[in-house]
Amino acid sequence: MARALLWPGPPTIPKLEEYTVTQHNSQRHIGPIARLVEDVRTAHDRDPAARSTFVIVASYQGVHALWYHRVAHWLWTHGMRIPGRLLSQHARARTGIEIHPGAQIGRRVFIDHGMGVVIGETAVVGDDVLLFHGVTLGGVSMSPGKRHPTIGDRVVIGAGAKVLGPLMIGSDARIGANAVVVKDVPECATAVGIPAVIREHPGAIEAGTAASSVDSGASRAAAERDAARAKLQRAMNEDREPAMYYI
Repeated sequence: MARALLWPGPPTIPKLEEYTVTQHNSQRHIGPIARLVEDVRTAHDRDPAARSTFVIVASYQGVHALWYHRVAHWLWTHGMRIPGRLLSQHARARTGIEIHPGAQIGRRVFIDHGMGVVIGETAVVGDDVLLFHGVTLGGVSMSPGKRHPTIGDRVVIGAGAKVLGPLMIGSDARIGANAVVVKDVPECATAVGIPAVIREHPGAIEAGTAASSVDSGASRAAAERDAARAKLQRAMNEDREPAMYYI
């Protein structure tokens, strides 16, 4: 029973094909300890400020929120919706992050800082997604059914961004800080502004940030290498507009 609570197994994916993402193909049944280790490693890789495993386990609210959610989601999908909802509200009070127990969250997701993040009931989040504080994956309708966004794999969503409605954010897309997205975003695109518009994918000038490190394999070494490349690029092209959209 304890094993089942820690690892609820792959979530139920909506039947409608347009609401699915690649996460349901990559969800492997790994043990609870391996999943916890994966979460800690993801936080360590994505956050340059992470100093030790102990600090991540003891103080990273974004990691804690995901752990709470797995248990709450298992309760929700096994007919215990009231306990699942109560646990999600306890997690909200404890972490400052509200994830509805019905939401489907992929693997290696990292919520950086985390305060004020809201993820709605019918939201689907793919693998390797990076969310900053203040992000809302919300709805624009009070009707039942699919009303929250579907986020593809390796998506980066900047601080304060609002993604609203049953829309699709393609894999490898990036959403700028404080953007309000109300339409689909294609794969490998960048959306910025209110309402969000599609802009050219930011280049290496921003490399070395937590957001751009996702595009470099989410590793510290890659981030440092790209930061050096960005410094050289700035020296060669001082007139280029920086593309710092995330934090």
